Parts: sequence; structure tokens; C-alpha cells
Amino acid sequence: MEKKRSRFLFSVLCFGMAFLYIPLVVLITYSFNYSKIVPVWGGFSTRWYVSLFESEKIWAALSLSLKIAVVNATFATLLGTLAALALVRFGKFRGRTLFGGMIAAPLVMPEVITGLSLLMLFITLKELFGWPDKRGFSTIAIAHITFSMAYVAVIIQSRLAGMGQTLEEAAQDLGAKPLRVLVDITFPLLAPGMLAGWLLSFTLSLDDLVIASFVTGPGANTLPILIYSRIKTGLKPDINALATIIIFTVAIGVIIAGWILFRQQKQKERDMQLATAANK
Repeated sequence: MEKKRSRFLFSVLCFGMAFLYIPLVVLITYSFNYSKIVPVWGGFSTRWYVSLFESEKIWAALSLSLKIAVVNATFATLLGTLAALALVRFGKFRGRTLFGGMIAAPLVMPEVITGLSLLMLFITLKELFGWPDKRGFSTIAIAHITFSMAYVAVIIQSRLAGMGQTLEEAAQDLGAKPLRVLVDITFPLLAPGMLAGWLLSFTLSLDDLVIASFVTGPGANTLPILIYSRIKTGLKPDINALATIIIFTVAIGVIIAGWILFRQQKQKERDMQLATAANK
């Protein structure tokens, strides 16, 4: 019975992996297709990679997406961390329930509703104050920060709830002021969570299509918007080449992150072994 169960679980695992990765293999394969018609194999070629790197529109869209992602990740991490500190460390205060609900709302709100509401906000601000004069970098960045900070707040809340307040209280007992405790103790302890929130916000911004399509304007196309607009007119080989580059970039990033975590885990195990040996 146990053997049949293990075979079934292995089969399900293989099916799931194939379902996820076979389409990626097909996409990577056809990125080297010489033919302009994607489904028709015309021989091995790197012509579409050359065409991709010569495309000014793709480079402009990639540059805009990266700039927005960095700005979004930085401000979302800062604001999300402050929001989490207020919810976890400040105890009960008037409006805490409403504040917590407002922080969590972007997590469950449909992206279409979020994008439409932000579009109406920017239109109203332009009529009242003349800003923004055009929708582009600033409006997309603000929109992304709006929903990304909610994810950061959830991550930091979990980190704060798990690490306790022992070190902070000890520092305060020794005479450290609250700001000093925040900078020297709280933030270093929150660093892994803040880094995870920054990376998640960066990824969410770089991947967003729905909200960005609502709050952008002419001439300000992010990479997902550009890819979607090209795919609507039919699959093109240069898009396959672009997707292949993104896949390999993400894979390299995951490998490097895994290697760093592996090194850190090994170092912790060595430190524990040395500490155990020293106590004997």
C-alpha cells in the first residue's frame, strides 16, 4: 500500500512539473526559430535575439519598468514596515481596526477595481490641482506602491510577531532611547523580512499589467503592456526571445539566492558545532 502511494505521489509530482515547465521549454525552443511564423520551424537561428537588442521600444519599456519597480519596492518597503510597526508595536489606538483593514484591503481587492479607482483619483487631482499633467512614470509608481505596501506590511507583521520584544525591552532598560532601539535593534532584526518585502514588491511591479494599463498614458508603456500589445496582433518570435531572457535571468537569480541561503545555513551549522564543542 505504501509503495502504491509513493508511486502515485511521484506521478502527481512529475505531472505537475511537466505542466509547469514543458511550456517554458517549448517557448525557449521556438525563440531560436528562424521562421517569422512561430509554429513553423524554419531552422535554428539567433536572429530574433539580435532584432530584440536592436529594438528601441523594448529597451525603453524595460528601462521604465525597472525604474518604476525600484522606486515602488523602496517606498513600499518603507511604508509597509512603518505600517506593520504601528499595528504590532503601538498596541491599541483609536482607529486601529480601520487602519488594519485599509492596509489589508489591496490584498483582496480585484486589480480592475484598484486600477479604475486610481484612474478616477488621478483624473480628479488633475481637474482640481493640475497634477498630474500626464499619466506615466509617477502615476504608475504611486499605483504600484499603493498595493505593494500591503504585501510588505503582512510580511513585516509576521516577522515582528515571531521575534518578540525581549531585545528591545532590554535595550530600553539599559537606557537606550526609542529611536536608537528602532535603528540599532529593530531594523537589523527586520532586515530579512524587509529584503523579502522589497524583492516581492519589485517582482509585483515588474509583472503588473492590469493596474498599470489603467494609470498609464500615451508613450509610457511598461514591459508587460508592450508584450501584451504585441501579442494581441499575433505571436512574434522576438517576444519569445525576450521571454527566454527573462526566464534565464530569473533562474540565475534563484540559483544565486539558493546558493547564498545554503552557505548561510552551513555557516550556522558550523557555528552551532563550534559552540557545542566549546561548551563541552
